[in-house]
Amino acid sequence: MNKLLSLAISACFLSTLGVARATTVIPPTFDELVGKAELIFQGSVTNVRSQWVGEGAQRHIASYITFNVDDALKGSPGTSYTIQMLGGTVGDETMEVSDSPKFAVGDRDILFVEHNGQQFVPLVGIMHGRFRIQREAQTGREIVATNEGDGVIDPEQLGKEANPFLRNASAISPIDFKEAIQTRLHKAEAKAQIK
Repeated sequence: MNKLLSLAISACFLSTLGVARATTVIPPTFDELVGKAELIFQGSVTNVRSQWVGEGAQRHIASYITFNVDDALKGSPGTSYTIQMLGGTVGDETMEVSDSPKFAVGDRDILFVEHNGQQFVPLVGIMHGRFRIQREAQTGREIVATNEGDGVIDPEQLGKEANPFLRNASAISPIDFKEAIQTRLHKAEAKAQIK
């Protein structure tokens, strides 16, 4: 009987993963990113570790990505913060969630974190809650890019149809992106105080 229950739980767990793989994630707007995030910070990846967790039918691979926090914008992540995600590689076995961001030591990111340790990818909008800090090839200046590597031109356009007039514009700098986040947080605070 226990073996049958274990198989049923396995089937449910795997079918849930299948649903997660087939789910289309609607990109959140800038307001949604800032509003839904419990923590927003800029950090550098210092460690990526994957391991088997759980027992029996619930056994799966989880990855723990540790960041050195360079700048806390919302919440209190401390000087070091670790996010837990479903999937990873242990030995020659890999478990992957499609559209889940992949992190490596040395990556520099601005993250919008929600429900860490409670959902399979603890970022607002899964991959949409990760913004990479990269060097622009032509100029060498730092820019903010989406998880897929597209330069962010205007945070207000996130989650909306791209404005064709902005396509040839330069990507925003990390400083300007963080200022836009701070402005949005201040507006939300002021609105809450009025109520």
